[in-house]
Amino acid sequence: MKSVSSSLNRLFSIPTTKPNKQGWRPKTINTENLTRTFGNLTAVDNLTLSIEKGEVFGFLGPNGAGKTTTIRMLACLIAPTKGNATVAGYDIRRDPLKVRQSVGILTENPSLYERLTAYENMDFFAQAYGVDDPSEREKRIRELLELFNLWERRNDKVAGFSKGMKQKLAITRATVHRPPVLFLDEPTAGLDPEAAKEIRDLMAELSQHEKCTILLSTHHLEDAEKLCRRVMIMNRGKCLLVGTPDEMRERISPRPTIQVGLVQVTPEIVSAVEANGYAEEVTVRQDEATLLITAKDARLATPEIVSAITAVKGQILSVNALRPSLEEAYLKLIKGGENSEHA
Repeated sequence: MKSVSSSLNRLFSIPTTKPNKQGWRPKTINTENLTRTFGNLTAVDNLTLSIEKGEVFGFLGPNGAGKTTTIRMLACLIAPTKGNATVAGYDIRRDPLKVRQSVGILTENPSLYERLTAYENMDFFAQAYGVDDPSEREKRIRELLELFNLWERRNDKVAGFSKGMKQKLAITRATVHRPPVLFLDEPTAGLDPEAAKEIRDLMAELSQHEKCTILLSTHHLEDAEKLCRRVMIMNRGKCLLVGTPDEMRERISPRPTIQVGLVQVTPEIVSAVEANGYAEEVTVRQDEATLLITAKDARLATPEIVSAITAVKGQILSVNALRPSLEEAYLKLIKGGENSEHA
């Protein structure tokens, strides 16, 4: 059985670009003061952003944050009120047709013709995207449908597909013309765990080996944490923060908590940890026989704390450095952004 990687090497023939000696990478998406208003509502407010070639970049934010409106502007489905952007080297104002030819897009509600079969949908959209050669088009459709385990259902009308199957078909449709940029709005919504993992593996493979830039808008923070090198948190049309998941966690909790699991927590152990000079705060969870310790430098403090515990005959079961999850960081940043707006 051929690997997903070897299949993708055939499917996505996108040239790679290495960083230069200074580590610079070409930017596939650039926005400058990108803004969209609807009457008195500002859906996207002066967004300035750069996304590197081959990067999986996550858009996070609550409903109404401006994520989908941003994607629609970048895909040239709607025009910005002011500001500008380039996508795959093309200006969204001057070259909207070139932009549309360079991107694949999956909207939150997949646009498929339900009275047509899966194959007929793919054939229609492949021609619309300019895949004109019939033999090339047939080969491409078969490869994609086989990769997504849809080939056996190619002659079935889409109206009879489950939501997960429609989502998978919509992603194959978005990639049929080998676009250098993919906009995916909630790509794992409605998929079973196995199919969701398959989609995540596909996106990771595209980014790492084929240099396809993916802009992922999702409410599934697990997808963002596993796939995205960087994420942007939006709220009320504004960018709150751009950074790696680790930078998000660092923002809300710069010092990791050292968690020490013990056979038994004794007063002697607590006193030894508090007196060793590295622990700034010690919390005892007696029911779990656990110590939660805050230190200025967890890497330096951990071996000293372990030594202090063993010196008073403490029996250690586990030692872990705890950081908040991306979900915790996201919720705290969103709440902080809302509080600052109302201050």
